[in-house]
Amino acid sequence: MKQRKILVTSALPYANGPIHVGHLVEYIQTDIWARFQRLRGHDCIYVCADDAHGTPIMLKAREEGVTPEALIERIGREHRADFADFLIEFDNYYTTHSPENRELAELIYIRNRDAGHIETRTITQAYDPVQGIFLPDRYIRGECPRCGAPDQYGDSCEVCGATYSPGELRNPVSVLSGVRPEARESLHYFFRLADFEPMLREWTAGGHLQEEVRNKLDEWFAAGLQPWDISRDAPYFGFEIPDAPGKYFYVWLDAPIGYMASLRNLCTRRGLDFDAYWGPDSEAEVYHFIGKDIIYFHALFWPAMLHGAGFRKPTAVFAHGFLTVDGQKMSKSRGTFIKARTYLDHLDPEYLRYYFAAKLNGRVEDIDLNLDDFVQRVNSDLVGKLVNIASRCARFIERDFGGRLAEALPAPELYQGFVAAGEIIAEWMEAREYGRAVREIMALADRANQYIDERKPWVAIKEPARRGEVQAVCTQGLNLFRVLVTYLKPILPRLAQRAEAFLGGPALDWQTRLQPLLGCEIRPFQPLLHRVDPKQVQAMVEASRESLEPRPAAAGTAAAPARTEEEAAPTIGIDEFARIDLRVARIVEAAEVEGADRLLRLTVDLGGERRTVFAGIRQAYRPEELVGRLTVVVANLAPRRMRFGVSEGMVLAAGPGGERLWLIGPDEGAEPGMRVR
Repeated sequence: MKQRKILVTSALPYANGPIHVGHLVEYIQTDIWARFQRLRGHDCIYVCADDAHGTPIMLKAREEGVTPEALIERIGREHRADFADFLIEFDNYYTTHSPENRELAELIYIRNRDAGHIETRTITQAYDPVQGIFLPDRYIRGECPRCGAPDQYGDSCEVCGATYSPGELRNPVSVLSGVRPEARESLHYFFRLADFEPMLREWTAGGHLQEEVRNKLDEWFAAGLQPWDISRDAPYFGFEIPDAPGKYFYVWLDAPIGYMASLRNLCTRRGLDFDAYWGPDSEAEVYHFIGKDIIYFHALFWPAMLHGAGFRKPTAVFAHGFLTVDGQKMSKSRGTFIKARTYLDHLDPEYLRYYFAAKLNGRVEDIDLNLDDFVQRVNSDLVGKLVNIASRCARFIERDFGGRLAEALPAPELYQGFVAAGEIIAEWMEAREYGRAVREIMALADRANQYIDERKPWVAIKEPARRGEVQAVCTQGLNLFRVLVTYLKPILPRLAQRAEAFLGGPALDWQTRLQPLLGCEIRPFQPLLHRVDPKQVQAMVEASRESLEPRPAAAGTAAAPARTEEEAAPTIGIDEFARIDLRVARIVEAAEVEGADRLLRLTVDLGGERRTVFAGIRQAYRPEELVGRLTVVVANLAPRRMRFGVSEGMVLAAGPGGERLWLIGPDEGAEPGMRVR
């Protein structure tokens, strides 16, 4: 098998906050693939870096009273520690705030500029006169110009899904200061993406992307490729554009160049040839693993920038979906917004690596971390099946045969069957179909356990004449276990390391699995993994549960601490209160929600309009008690998608909760649809 030269990257985590389990989907997926390539004997380098530029980092540093450099250095240390403890094995983890990245960003910009792919024009932007800063779209909020929903971001509406420009937002305010932004003109620099349309059409159709991604790109081509704004005005934390004082590269220009900068830093330290990976004549393979939300940047802008600057394009871009927890978006209040460090405080990182692998495939699909299934799958597969093979065989070899394996296998055809299965497992791992590979491996584990069960060494050992049979059967079992651990080594590197120490022999790789261990001594067996206690998972959830955080404080001020239910809410103005649309509603239907201990599904009539509302009042009311009652509903609350359906409002109640909860309602005579004043 010819050795391949491979460069692998993951998207760069943003250096203004901690790593959480949603992020880890990508890094675990990439790390498994890189480890698998090395296990097969290929030259595979895995690099990444912190994405360290942009307005949010500048503002967060200002809020904390530190320099941006100090902030990104601290966050970088935390990211490195989290990744290392999750066994993510980078060859180099760097930062985009580096001399290598500045040099390469300027080089790529200048080459594209000199080739005519950069243009300038004056644009109008929202400006915060209090903070003295042009506002990114996400720092402006107001009413959606399509549906009128309040408190929406400056680029998209979370209620109706519309996208728009900040200038279309009604009654906009700055998130930083609360004042209405001013419209100010500024000269900006644009990358002429349409110059590369023929090349991009050919490249995107050339097998470099997943089918779902290609289909999405067809929509963007049909809509027309627009110039890309690559500049931002001071103040801004980033690299200044050459010959353009006060203008900075937009973070999304230098972020992907961070892949190249991290490799260049590694090449300098190891004496490697940078051009062998990124030069126009490179024969290396370059793969980017990314989330589906940044496809546009990686499948259009990135290859166009590279091509315009005379660098090679990626071999492929692999996009993955998002993570839900127990079927819903991660939530701080439910304790399912789980930081990497919080997980590590309670659970073994290899449990999550295995669970994600069992769920991942090569498509752009979301995956769910179901915490009950997580416990069951780890305990059943890893402890009940895999480790069980080693533990039940090793005790006989240690106790009855001085730790020495038999000289021959009693069923060599069974061993060869396990070895042969590696071909299809390798195909699935190469295609990132980890779930299919895991299912095959666990099916083999079932076969190994069945083999041991059928030969019953615990019975045979009682007969002196069958002692040799017991040694041979347990030798067979341990060798089958060794092959299985080889296949799982990219997923469970620490377990594989323990197994290697226990079994002895050469380090596990795709070649050593071909020959069984025979006639040699093994070391005393030590537990390789422990069962997951559901109490550990619950403790992790409790540690993750937080009160919902308030909106960011204005830059330069201290953020308010999260408040408990007993604390008084902060005051609001009459204009803010007037935006809440409280309506009288009559409950026309009520039913319990299967699978939810606290929820009732209510159908409410708001004067000719019926809505479904999920209310956490099940412990206080029986459904039949509610039908016909009047209550008060927040009518302009954004719909919320839940595991049980969509809740289209909120009923108001008072009390400490549980059985002591009372619906708020008007006196009889009020009519559904009346506004509460």
